Amino acid sequence: MGKRAPKERKIGMYKAILELKDLEECCNFFEDICAVTELRSMEQRFEVAKMLRQEKVYTEIMQKTNASSATISRVNRMMNYGTGCLGEVLDRLPDDEDEEE
Repeated sequence: MGKRAPKERKIGMYKAILELKDLEECCNFFEDICAVTELRSMEQRFEVAKMLRQEKVYTEIMQKTNASSATISRVNRMMNYGTGCLGEVLDRLPDDEDEEE
């Protein structure tokens, strides 16, 4: 099996995200750029990542997030073998960051 080519990406969107002024503008930006299902999927994965970071078990994560075991497994694999950035960001958040709008 051959090596995979390095990931190429367009960075314009990421630069735009860095220009967002506040939480409201950030929410509006993502509502405009993502389908509802895409946004809910990202939100769900973020919740799963937080719970994995808190060492919650799969059954509890499934009950609280409605995520499938496959989704939880993918998030867990990414947290263990990804870039590490999500974990760093989670560490910066206060513990009471479970707000809903």
